Amino acid sequence: MLHYFKRISLIFCISLLVLSCKKEPYIITKITAKTIAIDTTIAAENSITKTIAPYKKQLLKEINTVLSYTSKNLVRTDGDLESSLGNLLADLSYQKANPIFKKMTQQNIDFALFNYGGIRAGINKGKVTNKHAFELMPFENRYVVVELSGEKIEELITYLIQENIAHPLSKQVQLTITKNGFELQINGQKFNRNKSYHVLTTDYLQSGGDRMNFFKNPLKKYNLDYKMRDAIVDYFKSVDTLQSKLDGRFKKN
Repeated sequence: MLHYFKRISLIFCISLLVLSCKKEPYIITKITAKTIAIDTTIAAENSITKTIAPYKKQLLKEINTVLSYTSKNLVRTDGDLESSLGNLLADLSYQKANPIFKKMTQQNIDFALFNYGGIRAGINKGKVTNKHAFELMPFENRYVVVELSGEKIEELITYLIQENIAHPLSKQVQLTITKNGFELQINGQKFNRNKSYHVLTTDYLQSGGDRMNFFKNPLKKYNLDYKMRDAIVDYFKSVDTLQSKLDGRFKKN
């Protein structure tokens, strides 16, 4: 009997020990927040500063590398329906992308169109660096070519007329707003509603960005796997001086 009570006592003690060690679920009773200002009063960690120093030096060297030169300010606001910077961006895009598309399809791009809001910064007179390219196009937008029907091209033109702003449009287009509508030539030929056209733009715009819904559901779509920013850098490297002007490619009669 004594042995029995000893056994019961041992089991009881072990049970108490297990129960006392049981973890209760945590319950959040209060949340507090504190703002810590990051300014010059906070000392930098020397070990971290030393570690990143060579990378910072190399980054600054690359970002400030001179690629080209411009003899005048290039901006998106120096014209009503076209701009020096918009014309440059559209024309260089066509020049850099068309060889890729032609190799892919044995065809040429008919023209290029991008959005006014996509131009994020101007380029001041003087040396042109990598920094200008990244400021001009900070996004990871890639080139795509879409084959659009004549009806879609008419929607595109209607959009440009209604927007009444200097969207980047390449020189292959001559568009004039008239009292009765518009006159349109593409590559020196009068617009034909019964044929399709290959238009260069970006993946962002092709998906309907900036309400350019006419780019959606094209007859065909070709991904060029070429970032617009990379094309800008490649073009800047290829010319000594950037040349661009207002040439009347989009105007009112």
